[in-house]
Amino acid sequence: MAKPIGPICNLDCEYCYYLHKEELYPGTNSWRMTPETLETYIGQYIEAQPASAEEITFAWQGGEPTLLGIEFFERVVAIQKQLARPGQRITNALQTNGVLLDESWAGFLKSHEFLVGISIDGPAALHDRYRYDKKGKGTFQAVLKALQMLKRFQVEFNALVVLNRENSLHGKRVYTYLRDTGVEFIQFIPIVEKRGIGEHPEAPVEESSDHPWEHLASSRSVLPEDFGKFLIDVFDEWIKRDVGKVFVQIFDQALAAWMGMEPSLCVFRKQCGRALAIEHNGDVYSCDHFVEPDYRLGNIHELPILELANLPQQAEFGAAKESTLPAYCRECEVQFACNGECPKNRFIETPSGEDGLNYLCAGYRAFFNHIDPAMKEMTRLVKAGRPAADVMQKKRRPEPRASEQPQRSGRVPLKSVGRNDPCPCGSGRKYKKCCGAM
Repeated sequence: MAKPIGPICNLDCEYCYYLHKEELYPGTNSWRMTPETLETYIGQYIEAQPASAEEITFAWQGGEPTLLGIEFFERVVAIQKQLARPGQRITNALQTNGVLLDESWAGFLKSHEFLVGISIDGPAALHDRYRYDKKGKGTFQAVLKALQMLKRFQVEFNALVVLNRENSLHGKRVYTYLRDTGVEFIQFIPIVEKRGIGEHPEAPVEESSDHPWEHLASSRSVLPEDFGKFLIDVFDEWIKRDVGKVFVQIFDQALAAWMGMEPSLCVFRKQCGRALAIEHNGDVYSCDHFVEPDYRLGNIHELPILELANLPQQAEFGAAKESTLPAYCRECEVQFACNGECPKNRFIETPSGEDGLNYLCAGYRAFFNHIDPAMKEMTRLVKAGRPAADVMQKKRRPEPRASEQPQRSGRVPLKSVGRNDPCPCGSGRKYKKCCGAM
């Protein structure tokens, strides 16, 4: 995950965990990644991938990467084309607040097939609660305009929704607003700030409930039970009419887990440590959420990325996620789907007083148990070669005898699905870009 402009941003979102990273580099005058560092990074990243890799994806974040201008990313694309191996496809993902996007940006993103993650926290009142500019003005209208423009230019995008103390109380409202606005891909990102760590320096500290763990988290952090109820409310709306039409990241990850596959998202994997972050000057850190001095692995001008990624301390960092999992989690009925989630959120105690329980545990446990019947049914459908969207049918025809299944339309065994065939889940995307990616 590249931070080509470090923590520099044109907004002043109250819950941003990255703005204070300026403190890591005191006295810095220019936060723009230099041409030398950019070319070194792209070359080393391509070289670090397996020779068999048909596709390599670069992720650009910030701060706000669009502050670098289109010219910077034109240079990115040019270097990638120059250094890519024969037959290798290079793709890019760009995370943005959307405020600076205009038609020139939209045209560039479309022509180079960038995947865009655009931050929007729901309708205006909920979005503007924490997402505002340097003057304290809400950004909803600018973001909505950017979202509509991305749709008009047919740029592939995801809505990135940060769940906080406010919007987490309105699951159905947030989801239906995004769906009815035309959003087809959604990621829900819970805000969990340990009190005093990663908080905006001028943010007020206020108590708003008597939740047992509230004293450990900031007043903006989503409460665990609210987080679980939010996901349940969204799922209950989604399962009625939107399966195969709207794709919610955590639902995709859950289906992978129920199908016996390890989820692809790092927070739900047994071990982490492969999602490194690179700062504007070439410094590499263990993780985007651990960009701190103790987790600095080195600099790409001193050691190549591949060596940094395989340092012993990075291997220990990744393995610690599994080895430090509390017994309470190991005995949990939904551990296979959660795996203790992100280590950064493990700062509360289990009921027996054991350290290292995830702050969001109660929410995840309620959610994963709630969706269990639907996930089992979708797993049965997909393994039978039918679209997962069939779960929405209230009345299903009797299953055909095994001898009849190969002749029945839509009953294609998964093992016969080609990488470029339509995905049997019913998404309309190619298998390699949908369930095959998991």
